[in-house]
Amino acid sequence: MGKYRKISSLKTAGEFKQYAEQFGLKLDIADSAGREVVSVLGQNIEFRDRVIGNRWCILPMEGWDCLPDGAPGEFTTRRWRRFAGSGAKLLFGCEAAAVMPEGRSNSRQMMISSETVDAIASLRREMVELHHEKFSRADDLCIGLQLTHSGRFAHPDDNPRTGGRTAYAHPLLDKKFGNDASCVLSDGEIRNIIARFIDAAKLAHQAGFDFVDIKHAHGYLAHELLSAVHRPGDYGGSFENRTRFLREVVKGIKNEVPAQGIAVRLSLFDFLPFEKGTDGIGRPMEWNGNYPYAFGGDGTGLGYDLTETVKFIKLAKSLGIDMVCASVGSPYYNPHIQRPAYYPVVDGYLAPEDPLIGVIRQIKVVADLKKRCPGTLFVGSGYTYLQEWLPTVAAYAIAHDWTDFVGIGRMALSYPDICADTLTGASLDRRRICRTFGDCTNAPRNGLISGCYPLDECYKNRREAEQLRQVKKTK
Repeated sequence: MGKYRKISSLKTAGEFKQYAEQFGLKLDIADSAGREVVSVLGQNIEFRDRVIGNRWCILPMEGWDCLPDGAPGEFTTRRWRRFAGSGAKLLFGCEAAAVMPEGRSNSRQMMISSETVDAIASLRREMVELHHEKFSRADDLCIGLQLTHSGRFAHPDDNPRTGGRTAYAHPLLDKKFGNDASCVLSDGEIRNIIARFIDAAKLAHQAGFDFVDIKHAHGYLAHELLSAVHRPGDYGGSFENRTRFLREVVKGIKNEVPAQGIAVRLSLFDFLPFEKGTDGIGRPMEWNGNYPYAFGGDGTGLGYDLTETVKFIKLAKSLGIDMVCASVGSPYYNPHIQRPAYYPVVDGYLAPEDPLIGVIRQIKVVADLKKRCPGTLFVGSGYTYLQEWLPTVAAYAIAHDWTDFVGIGRMALSYPDICADTLTGASLDRRRICRTFGDCTNAPRNGLISGCYPLDECYKNRREAEQLRQVKKTK
């Protein structure tokens, strides 16, 4: 990784601006940006029939720490409470909650069901109370629940070679993850999954969530359906068929619980799956000719064309979906574009590009979509890699209408208070800034609970931390 400068080595605004400009991002920022950051990130914004109190957003994640039935566990509760006390006014999904047992990515993933809804509702109420106690109000706090089926990556028995169900036979991903034609869901099975999404949305409304996020990201089922260009039947082929899943889920929710808000987390574009080369650096899997399986892709497998992405967002808008949480690609097969990091995860690869390029790519795409899709609110992602410069760039992006909210994921595990600190003008606690070590991913990839093992004392001294160190030595 020595050929890429660490963000932490860029000590002044001038150094950071000069480095970012090499990759096409021009910023007019100064070292003394405190007041501007407070002013811009502290702006409220209207969403549906309410006001959201500022422009910070906590992104949905999976903790691998729920109870076997999918109810929140001890560490789930701790994480959600930290989100509630972070100062962010938009909690986009809190957790990826499976809509059915077969759709769980692991045996400890959250699942919303008639058996777990009361526990999830109780935790949501606890979050609102904590937020109100800390910040004196909570009427401008907006909390969603992400609903998902992990599709290809569903392993409810924790066996990575069993359980996965796919939208279509993918010549590269099937090879990479051990799937075959027998894993492809039938139209009837997809209709059953749609019904479970609708049931889950009803339960989320019962639990008091302000909206549900119908996850279309990261190679999970709904996202994979968007690239099912060669799938026969009602859910593949044409754009209309590939978006039928969304339309039918939304129609069902509106029929059953018309007051329930709906949002979407969307991988705006995708690339070819990558693999580790002999030098440890990521490289695209071998493919000849046009690559048709990347939603939002340009056919090369390594670039994007937002034509269908714009069509999808405008379709969502016509269905009453006014907010899109942006992401790209998948953490499973091209993490360098989705979650830029200096350090690779244990089952990953060294970055084939400066991670700052991945950050800038996401910022620019969201800014482009903001212009092309008026009336939709966007949550930008990929900012954690900016580290000390995250709040300054976040404020710049908001001020220049590149995005409506700035979402943080990994950073919220190590330093959720970065939101409150920036909103009060306090100095950042550099000891808690996420440096993208990747252990929040390394742990669950090896069957351990997710958390920030390097920086969060809660995880640093647990036995899982030693288990993780031993795992990393063998990789």
